[in-house]
Amino acid sequence: MQNQTITNKPLSGKNILITGAARRVGKILALAAARSGANLIIHHNNSPRFAIDTREEILALGCKVNIVKADLSDPNQAMELLDKASIFGRIDTLVNNAAIFEPVNIFTTTPEDWQRHLNINLTAPFLLSQSLARQTPSDGMARIINILDWRALRPGVDHFPYTISKAALAAMTQSLALSLAPNIIVNALALGAILPPSDQPGQPDIIRNVPARRWSTPEELSAAFLFLLTGPEYITGEIIHLDGGRHLV
Repeated sequence: MQNQTITNKPLSGKNILITGAARRVGKILALAAARSGANLIIHHNNSPRFAIDTREEILALGCKVNIVKADLSDPNQAMELLDKASIFGRIDTLVNNAAIFEPVNIFTTTPEDWQRHLNINLTAPFLLSQSLARQTPSDGMARIINILDWRALRPGVDHFPYTISKAALAAMTQSLALSLAPNIIVNALALGAILPPSDQPGQPDIIRNVPARRWSTPEELSAAFLFLLTGPEYITGEIIHLDGGRHLV
């Protein structure tokens, strides 16, 4: 009965790789896909305990799941990740979610800070997207979803290398949509106040400038994500803001 239920779900049989899927936003995305029947490949770097917890929750939903470890600051490991993740077969959807978010500005950013943000937040998504394109047959169909930040289209002075890397990822989303059409659909979610920062919990000032005057709910994030996972194949190159209007202020 459980297998029959999964079969009737919209993502049944689809293999989805989500980078940084062990916890926080990545975990919400992984569970949303699993509830729709997908097989999940959970990537992490230094979160084995969280990855195992997420795997158990996905298994309880009746889906297949595997954990892969890779340091995305190392381009060689990023290039190898898709092959390691293809345990259930060809990857149908790549979700570039893993990112680092360090509070440094133009004056405090070191060359090492700059390169680390670019490697993880931009170069790894490029290499993984390139690998997916090479894996996808000419008569096949795949999707790429990049997880952005509202800052990507409204760059400011805070979190300087993070913001620049996400702005570049936004540009790459649209370039990939053109380069990989018609077989690979490429879209992005630009997030706002979704979860409080793990190192700075409970900051009321974060939503002060959000027109919606509140945090997003996990259910809203899941709904937006599932739209890009299962929505019309005629939508590509789009960046959907889930930020309560923050990018408009």
